[in-house]
Amino acid sequence: MSHLTHLATCTPPCNTRTWLSAPHPHLPLLATACSDKSVRVYSLQNFRLESIISGGHKRSIRSCAWKVAGGRGESVLGTGSFDASAGIWRRWEGGGGRGGREVEGEVDFTTGLAGGGGGGDGDDGEDEWRFAVILDGHDSEIKSLAFAPSAPLLATCSRDKSVWIWEELEDDNFETVAVLQEHEGDVKCVAWHPTEEVLASGSYDDNVRLWREDVDDWACCALLAGHEGTVWWVEFEDGNGIYALGSQEALGREQRAYVDVRLKAGARLMSCSDDMTIRVWRRVPREKPELPAGQVKTASIWKNRDFEEEWVEEARLPQVHERPVYCVSWSRKTGRVASTGSDGKIVVYEEKWRSAAGVKDGDDDGDMSMAGDNTGPDMEDITAKKLHGSDGHKGGVTEWTVVAEIDNAHDVFEVNHVIWAPRADKGKRFEDEEVLVSTGDDGEVKIWTLDT
Repeated sequence: MSHLTHLATCTPPCNTRTWLSAPHPHLPLLATACSDKSVRVYSLQNFRLESIISGGHKRSIRSCAWKVAGGRGESVLGTGSFDASAGIWRRWEGGGGRGGREVEGEVDFTTGLAGGGGGGDGDDGEDEWRFAVILDGHDSEIKSLAFAPSAPLLATCSRDKSVWIWEELEDDNFETVAVLQEHEGDVKCVAWHPTEEVLASGSYDDNVRLWREDVDDWACCALLAGHEGTVWWVEFEDGNGIYALGSQEALGREQRAYVDVRLKAGARLMSCSDDMTIRVWRRVPREKPELPAGQVKTASIWKNRDFEEEWVEEARLPQVHERPVYCVSWSRKTGRVASTGSDGKIVVYEEKWRSAAGVKDGDDDGDMSMAGDNTGPDMEDITAKKLHGSDGHKGGVTEWTVVAEIDNAHDVFEVNHVIWAPRADKGKRFEDEEVLVSTGDDGEVKIWTLDT
């Protein structure tokens, strides 16, 4: 079993509660949302404070998110606050006067604190974070926000039970394109699908909802019910995630059928809850009927019959947490999942093929080798049955196991957030190595390595 090793604590820490940390999509930077109405930006190269963003909100900043799409010349950060507003901040990332220097075509942030947003004394306006626009509309605290990776869209959610979708226009203008109000409680989190314009939201009403555009308006296309407590976090895997299971060359027929289903279904969704469970949801692929020869599909003014989607609970991760689970992070590089919550634990899980010994009685012949072919019953039907046992999450083709666990990650304090980030310090041991970043009520941001 692997173990988590404390690598560093970002300095200086915040003197109030920290909610969440977000790694920059291209640069070795980490933005942390703080209760003192600021965002602290740390360097992942030396774990020191690089800049402070402040002055735009009147209350605690609950969430922050980087804009992924767009050019690499400018960093764009969104902030969501308990003052019911969202802010958009911009900074040119050209190096030079910010205290950063070019190293092999990349900006080096190991030279100390840069000016901007109240975090330094830089005189050059281009060095500073610019508060570009404030987005008002919610009636209560904003709990989460997320930029769409494939479109100029921003989603925000709030204690007012609503989800708002904003479209970014030119010259720092944003237009409200949808206000979604089907949740019956405080909406805790939002997350975008990595390749489709599909949005997931989790709520105090114990449900997960999926939203997408139908003709000319956004609406709920799926309701994922099952949790028995507040859904604190939702997150899609990157792509279909199937390749994290290893080589696809030496698979048995059952496994090959499962791969086929997963490829058709696309990215899965993970949710965690007050009920201490972590669940994996998968879309059920819809077979498209073939039109008779010569027939052409015509447009219709009626509601799109293919709009609604069916999602099923594919798996539950081993229940290790003893109190509410606040956050999960799904690694884009390895497929591993990290979780944390009210009990102060950080747990790392890994998905693998279920061994022949783990196949339940009556499940095929237990042969996971290349022996056998795809003849016989419809393998998709067989796979679907094995993905969903009588209790909805046992007997699958794959299984999740715990590979590392640490208690009291932030001493006696709750851990609010955990996320995978690319390792960028001088101790990096191999290409694509990742670290875990945890954010807690003690105001600290800690960096962890996963060691075998």
